[in-house]
Parts: sequence; C-alpha cells; structure tokens
Amino acid sequence: MSTITEAVDVSVPVNTAYNQWTQFEEFPRFMEGVDEIRQIDPTHVHWVVSIAGVKREFDATITEQHPDERVAWKSDDGPNHAGVITFHRLDDDKTRVTAQMDVDPDGFVENVADKLGLLGKRVKGDMARFKEFIESRGTETDAWRGEVDRPGP
Repeated sequence: MSTITEAVDVSVPVNTAYNQWTQFEEFPRFMEGVDEIRQIDPTHVHWVVSIAGVKREFDATITEQHPDERVAWKSDDGPNHAGVITFHRLDDDKTRVTAQMDVDPDGFVENVADKLGLLGKRVKGDMARFKEFIESRGTETDAWRGEVDRPGP
C-alpha cells in the first residue's frame, strides 16, 4: 500500500473550493485518466478510469463528508484505495486543499505505475489542474453540502 499526499493553495474561498470538489461528475475536467464518474446516491459513486491504456471500473463509498472541511472515501471493489481531501481556510480568498490517498495497486500496470512514482505525479498534476480549473472559473459549477458522518466502530 502506498500513501500519496499532495496539497495545493487555491485563490478562492474555502466554500467555493469545497463546493466544487463535491461535484464528482466534473472530475474528468481536471483529473488525468478519469473518464467518467456517476453519482449513484449521496454516498456512492461509480468511477471509470484509464491507467496506461488499461480501463478499470469500480464503485466507491463516501465515508465522511463535512462542508468546508473534508471528504473521505474508500473503494468498494476494483483497485483498493481510500483517501481524504481536506480544506483549510488560509484567508477569505485562499484555501489549501490537501489530498491524502492510500493506494494498493491492482494488477501489473498499476504496480509498475506505482513503483515508477507515476501515481504520485498524476495526483500532483490533478491538484494543479484543479487549481487552474477553479481559479479560472472563480466559482463552483454546483454544490452539495450534505453531511456524511464516519461510521461507528
């Protein structure tokens, strides 16, 4: 299992950055290799991704979501991964967005990509593209501000 951590400071208020991040179906606009995401219900999403020409589909569950603070998830099937995106207000118009992901590569292609550091580079690029995407718009495409509490023990 590899842990990838990447942060980016975006020049938008924390609620704008958070609101955009909850629009999972927009991820293909700034995430490399994400072909499609479908929001099934408030806590379930279906992903279609391509890694080095290999297409994978999997479902993930939003395990925790608190407006302007964090969104956490874990995969239900397919590549084993989990993560959390946190949002930290730096000032009225600047937010630090931090991604921390635990990835257990599934299959030869993903293992090679992990060993070469390609997954970390992809996340770094995705965060930079998120910054460009949200700053060029100045506003979110939509918002979902529902709460999802972490399941108990």
